[in-house]
Amino acid sequence: MFTGLVTTVGRIASVVPLGSQASHGKRVRLQVDPAWLLGVQLGESIAVSGACMTVVELAPDAFAFDISAESLARTTGLDQPDELVNLEQSVSLATKLGGHLVTGHVDGVGRVARFEPIGESWLLEVDAPAALGKFFAYKGSIVVNGVSLTVNRVEDLPGLCRVSINLIPHTLQHTNLHRLHQGSEVNLEIDLIARYVERMLGAKEETQHV
Repeated sequence: MFTGLVTTVGRIASVVPLGSQASHGKRVRLQVDPAWLLGVQLGESIAVSGACMTVVELAPDAFAFDISAESLARTTGLDQPDELVNLEQSVSLATKLGGHLVTGHVDGVGRVARFEPIGESWLLEVDAPAALGKFFAYKGSIVVNGVSLTVNRVEDLPGLCRVSINLIPHTLQHTNLHRLHQGSEVNLEIDLIARYVERMLGAKEETQHV
């Protein structure tokens, strides 16, 4: 479990295929600030640009994770050398919940429709898959590349849902979001509470029709 508060940015140092078939995944090695890795152990979970990954190799200034072909097909930006990725270690019961409850399970890939300065901040508009639209709400939470953000506007359009977000300078300076541009792909995770509400409402409707 995570909070969506990115604590450092790492760089993809190398990507090695785990096999020769399309069904094989890849081992990704990240270069990270040594101070950030203090206390990290093999087998721990780390959110990498919003995707929960397991540490399989560890060095003083780097760690590696294995990502399956299935995960690669459902995420973006996790297997490109020199790519910057947002990182967050998993929370403990003593961790401050400064963002919101984040699972690290990417629900879909969105595309940046607009990214431009508005006053001292930046406006980010992301086109999400239409199937995720029902989970977004004004002033609700969304995770973009592992960053917990607040939704400012939701617009349902043909075949997609456009979500508008305001980014403050601090967020841009401490995450990889400053590298976004129109057309960029981003990993999206819906709010955990919204996920359960949708499931409960669906189950209630099924019960009423029995």
